Amino acid sequence: MRIVIQRVSRARVDVVDEQGRPDPDFKPQSIGMGLLLLVAVQDGDGVEQVNYAVRKLTQMRIFPDEKGRMNRSILDCGGSILSISQFTLYADLRRGNRPSFMAAGEPQHAQSVWQDLNRALAVTGVPVAVGRFGAHMRVDLVNDGPVTILLDTDRLMKPAAPSATI
Repeated sequence: MRIVIQRVSRARVDVVDEQGRPDPDFKPQSIGMGLLLLVAVQDGDGVEQVNYAVRKLTQMRIFPDEKGRMNRSILDCGGSILSISQFTLYADLRRGNRPSFMAAGEPQHAQSVWQDLNRALAVTGVPVAVGRFGAHMRVDLVNDGPVTILLDTDRLMKPAAPSATI
């Protein structure tokens, strides 16, 4: 699973039709201070990746404390999450100019894992707003910091290489 995490002052998502008009069946979702998540799922992702991501997303200390240092988690500061499905995070540009998305999960599986992630995040007490899986969406955000972090469960579930000491 790949998740682009953006610390935001606010974020909003709308679903639009082929002509770019708002979808009347989708109520725009928005949050104030918190995290915007762009989430891509692979076919091998499941419960283990969801649990790992939830632990990292809720405990990651990227919000400022009283001294302005990034030392607080989303749980500490009472923020919200806006979660957007984004299969294009698995784009492969090694050949030609048209991206291949073969590494992205099959839609039914990806939707199920993305929904599991959203439910698991909500269980922690963090308010979670979501986009619509597979829809054409417009995302509006104010990145605070800016702070943008990539969480890749394939890379991060493996032990980290030892740090060099100076």
